[in-house]
Amino acid sequence: QVQVVESGGGLVQPGGSLRLSCQASGSIFRIYVMEWYRQAPGEQRELVATITGGGSTNYADSVKGRFAISRDNAKNTVYLQMNSLKPEDTAVYYCSARLGSVPFWGQGTQVTVSS
Repeated sequence: QVQVVESGGGLVQPGGSLRLSCQASGSIFRIYVMEWYRQAPGEQRELVATITGGGSTNYADSVKGRFAISRDNAKNTVYLQMNSLKPEDTAVYYCSARLGSVPFWGQGTQVTVSS
């Protein structure tokens, strides 16, 4: 069982920035595929960003150029830097540590973009 804990959410004004953090347990963190998802009220959960063990990244079209995912294997932590935030980025953000096809989820952290 992999424990996943997110942090860093909060309230931010449009155009602002936030950095989310996600720490996962396990001595083989470096091979996990780490992903950030988000779910807005009444919407399906959507994949926002992915980073592989080798550092390859992929982003949803809606966040390309604004969000950046990175990882620090020494700290078992993945980050999501979110810039130029928009009201439509408001959602609960979930981190997933995936080993093969099995995902382990965190509890989520709320991000609210509002003036």
